[in-house]
Amino acid sequence: MTLITGSNGFLGKHIVKELKVKPVTVGINSKCDIIVDLSKEIPLLPKVDLVIHSAGKAHCVPKTDLEKQAFFDVNVKGTENLLKGLEESGFPKQFVFISSVSVYGVALGDHIDEEHPLMAIDPYGKSKILAEKLIQDWCSKNNVICTILRLPLVVGKNPPGNLGAMIHAIRKGFYFNIAGGTARKSMVLADDISKVLLQVAEVGGIYNLTDGYHPNFYEMSLLISKQLGKEKVSNMPFWIARFFAFFGNMMGSKFPINSDKLNKLNATLTFDDSKARRAFGWSPSSVLENFKIE
Repeated sequence: MTLITGSNGFLGKHIVKELKVKPVTVGINSKCDIIVDLSKEIPLLPKVDLVIHSAGKAHCVPKTDLEKQAFFDVNVKGTENLLKGLEESGFPKQFVFISSVSVYGVALGDHIDEEHPLMAIDPYGKSKILAEKLIQDWCSKNNVICTILRLPLVVGKNPPGNLGAMIHAIRKGFYFNIAGGTARKSMVLADDISKVLLQVAEVGGIYNLTDGYHPNFYEMSLLISKQLGKEKVSNMPFWIARFFAFFGNMMGSKFPINSDKLNKLNATLTFDDSKARRAFGWSPSSVLENFKIE
């Protein structure tokens, strides 16, 4: 029997769809089999063989101390309470944790592998680091096979986060590529992650997962524009973008761009998935060839 948290999230829905047997779902949504707020409660769980811990807080920039603390409440305390619930129900054979490349704490770099130091200082990245450590220690102590998947941008139909914002901006006609859109970013299809979970759960380990190609912004904007039936996205020279970013720094979060966002848009950030290819034959599909918006 498989238990999954975050089954109603973007990736969680893909995972549930891919599993051959209906899992036990845990979360705050009324559709879940076990309705519980893991950040506040220790759940009463059945005995299961595999746990897929996909629940977590992401896709927002905290502005207050309370909002920053929410990452630790959900991602760390929620994990701790889940593990305590599993101790009471009986230990699973395998535990898979959906983590993030944000744990590396880098804004630019090329083919960063799993040996890179975990340097995140933002609440999201730090909370994922702490959750990873909790799970690793718990699995080691209780003889549970531990798998941690560090994911970059996850791609699928109606995506949240930055990709969803990019699609919305292209649809409305106010998206521009910066300096040719040549910066590359690692991505991976949600369906590919879902299909490999049962296999990697038996192997264990820590892995980056990407599509192996790492599309750039120009390629992604061209793909999205074609699917939306829009004109090719225009280009904005870097000096003009920097001018707008300067004003964005003064205008605050409501302005579409600031220096921090500009630097991220103009920086290549890719991750190495060769460890996964060696360990369990990870052979992902191309995002550019398989991504469909709707």
